[in-house]
Amino acid sequence: MRLFLWSGCLVALGIAAPVLGAPEEKVSDGVVRIGLILDLSGRFAYISGEGSVIAARMAVEDFGGQALGYRIEVVTADHTNMAHIASAKASEWFDTGKVDALMEVSATSPALAVAKVARQKNRIAVFNAAASARLTNEACTPVTVHWTFDTYAVAQVTGAELVRSGGDSWYFVTADYSYGHALEKDAAEVVRAAGGKVLGSSMHAIGSADFTSHMLRAQQSGAKVIGLATGGADFVSAIKAAGALGVTAKGQQRLAALLGTISDVHNLGLETTQGLYLTSAFYWDRNDESRAWSRRFFERHQQMPNMTQAGVYAATMHYLKAVQAAGTDRTKDVMDKMRDMPAEFFGKQGQIREDGRMAHDMYLFEVKRPEESTGPWDYFKLRATIPAEQAFRPLARSACPLVRK
Repeated sequence: MRLFLWSGCLVALGIAAPVLGAPEEKVSDGVVRIGLILDLSGRFAYISGEGSVIAARMAVEDFGGQALGYRIEVVTADHTNMAHIASAKASEWFDTGKVDALMEVSATSPALAVAKVARQKNRIAVFNAAASARLTNEACTPVTVHWTFDTYAVAQVTGAELVRSGGDSWYFVTADYSYGHALEKDAAEVVRAAGGKVLGSSMHAIGSADFTSHMLRAQQSGAKVIGLATGGADFVSAIKAAGALGVTAKGQQRLAALLGTISDVHNLGLETTQGLYLTSAFYWDRNDESRAWSRRFFERHQQMPNMTQAGVYAATMHYLKAVQAAGTDRTKDVMDKMRDMPAEFFGKQGQIREDGRMAHDMYLFEVKRPEESTGPWDYFKLRATIPAEQAFRPLARSACPLVRK
């Protein structure tokens, strides 16, 4: 009788009475909301940017637009490559924007800042375009995943394979900030471990106007391989300077991109980039699955996807499958499913390890000569496939506190 009177009072006040034994809502706030915080207007926008937004939306559409019967929504923000902007936006989204998970935070410094916020707020964050292997090493968290590549993997694949094929002396041209330092450090360790030598390096500031002096020092070092530990517009400038100086023309030196993409090769052209070695997690023309999806992506973006954009698509699909399998969007339940389920990556499978690393095969490519290409976007020759267990840092060497040793 008391329950009846209490319920009646609530109805009279316009308040819905709780239903005893009612099931808990499967999806918080009735929407599965996915966020991307990335460079949409700066020097790295062409690598991730709008292409990654398109990739995430394609994943939502391919999943059917709903998870557990609830609408899926994608929201985006431009961090302008500022870590404090990225972390503030992530905090705002998690607190008041009802964002359940981030499927991209591009660039290393913003990603490291957001990883801390994700841990504090107990929300999932996946990184694709961020390079630093710190994200799954000393900066690992129970709620973050590093999906596509990292500095350790690109250094391991590029460095070890080129030393093995005769490139046993290196000179680095390196971006003078966190991810450039990490790239050079990781690559130098691999080169030395494989029996090679590092003859020197040249540091450049972000947005350097002229790379001629850096490439001259690299050329004069006599190193068999010039490792470019830089990215974005600076990588493009370095390649142009190397071409103008004829660095590789005599066949005595090779250029190795530690963070190059098919987008860079397309923008520069085969005449300039031919013979360049680069490591990637994805190539649009690698198999039937990658070709089919990439052609659909091209219809929307008028460019073939690079590895980070492909990573955003695959990671978003994996997250949504995990929500469906968990029957909820609660962070721990979804993360458990994400770790348990094999991660599909365009015809290949990977696995999310306890340190948050999505481990999968990596590939060393050489850029084709113009006469070898059959048309636009036919740019790469596969030189080596490196299994996941060799490409990424072994768990036995991890500094991640989540790793059981």
